[in-house]
Formats: sequence, C-alpha cells, structure tokens
Amino acid sequence: MKWLEEDRYFMREALKEAMGAGQIGEVPIGAVVVSENKIIARGHNLRERDQQSIAHAEMIAISGACNALESWRLENCTLYVTLEPCAMCAGAIVQSRLKRVVYGASDPKGGCCGTLMNLLDEPRFNHTVLTTSGILEEECSSLLTNFFKELRTKRKRKNDDS
Repeated sequence: MKWLEEDRYFMREALKEAMGAGQIGEVPIGAVVVSENKIIARGHNLRERDQQSIAHAEMIAISGACNALESWRLENCTLYVTLEPCAMCAGAIVQSRLKRVVYGASDPKGGCCGTLMNLLDEPRFNHTVLTTSGILEEECSSLLTNFFKELRTKRKRKNDDS
C-alpha cells in the first residue's frame, strides 16, 4: 500500500513535467527519477525544440540522474514516466541499471515494457527491471489524447484557412 501512495505522488510529479512539455508544443510525456524517496532528476520531451530523436523524457531524466549521482549506475533508483517507454528508452533503462520503472499509460504503438514486448524483463540481458504499470493511467492517457486531438484540430483549421 505504501508503494502505491508513493507511486501516485511521484507520477503526479511526472505529470507536471508532461504538462510542461505540452505547453511548449512537445508531446506531453514527463519523467522523474527517484532515489531514497527524493526526486534527483526530471525530464520531459524536447524532440521538437532540440530536433533530436533521442530527446525523450526518460533519456533526459536518466542523464540528469547520472549527473546527480555522478554514476552511470542507477541501481537504487526508480523512474516514473507518464507513457510506457519505447525500445530506445527501455534499452537505456536496462543499461543504467535502474531498479524499477513505473509508468502510467501503455503505448500500443511503441511500448517495450510489456505491451509490444518487455525489454525490461528479458532474461538474456545482464539486468532486469521491476515494472509497475497503470499508475494514474487515466490522467496520463487523457493528457496525451487531448494533446493530439487539439493538434489535429489546429491542423484542420490551418488547412481550411489555406
């Protein structure tokens, strides 16, 4: 029960990051890395701003956590992210030795932590990661749904004006 309360708290923090991404026109995905019950790094999508395919929320948060701990090993850390990580991010999660990942919404088109495949629990890798899904799923999912709905509406208006 304690984990669930903590998971909700930290997922709300990841949601704040996601909202920040949405406000600057980025896909609203946010992440935080927690060590010893404290947030040590935050991240949100910056692919459009930076024009970098690797500028995912998870990658930014993992990089920040490595800097904060001055280590590439995040063995006692948990990553909270609003959307199920993709293959690239799942690979970074395994490589950084995160202990646990908690995500909100599943990703039917790219999720690699249980939906399309589960790279975090692949026994052939030298590290596996505990995974919890569905924390604040409705909030995480509706944030993305509303963002893409608004984006489609803006594009339609733009095309109608042309």
